[in-house]
Amino acid sequence: MPEIGSTLRAARMSARIDVSEIEAETKIRAKYLRALENEEWDLLPGPTFVRSFLRTYAQALGLDGKALVEEYRLNYERPSEAALEPIISTPQRPRARMPGARPSRGYLAIVAVVVIVIVLLVVGLLSNGGGSPSKNTNSTAAQSHVKHAGAHTQTTGPPSHPTTVQSTRVALSLRPSAAVYVCLIDDDNGRKVIPGLELQPGASTSTYHAKHFTITLGNSSVTMFVDGIPRTVPPSSAAIGYSITKAGRHRLVAGQLPTCT
Repeated sequence: MPEIGSTLRAARMSARIDVSEIEAETKIRAKYLRALENEEWDLLPGPTFVRSFLRTYAQALGLDGKALVEEYRLNYERPSEAALEPIISTPQRPRARMPGARPSRGYLAIVAVVVIVIVLLVVGLLSNGGGSPSKNTNSTAAQSHVKHAGAHTQTTGPPSHPTTVQSTRVALSLRPSAAVYVCLIDDDNGRKVIPGLELQPGASTSTYHAKHFTITLGNSSVTMFVDGIPRTVPPSSAAIGYSITKAGRHRLVAGQLPTCT
């Protein structure tokens, strides 16, 4: 079977297509396209991007991208690389779960009832002045008020709690202007919202909600809408990663970029 690089080069030259034309179509830098043709895998950002770039390049030439990616996996990808990739995003997840340790609604309702009981007892003692008949009467009245207050607390308490939780969540959607690889992870539960797909231009994604997202972008051809505010991505010669929360987005260094493989 022909080598991967030879297959790509032969198809491009047969179609009389220059590398710059492929670069303009796929948004993959020319130096990475030449690295694929020369099988210089070390010049590429990593196995995840090799597979993504290889699939995109093959499809642009009308080749079977899936077959070439599988050949790369079998002949060039070392098992140690695949084993190490999931570790990259592990340090981010414990920090995303820590803000979730909130008191339950039942606990808050009990605390409210106890406070009301104490206040009513203090008011009853001060107003009675020590008379036992009045104490019994006020004690009965206090118990009645406590029951009513407890029922009121349980009824009205829950609607206010989701408002507090909702304020900590951030809304995120993407609008690609050209083909772009995206790996988007909801770090609240480790779910891969966009599991390493190549988004095409012309349509926006759904709006996702979470307390913490991490994202890897293959290039800068995308606009991010964070809580409805458009945020562009600066040009970069390598993959781009962000950590996104209600407080804003923060650029990730190369070793912190999440992967979806």
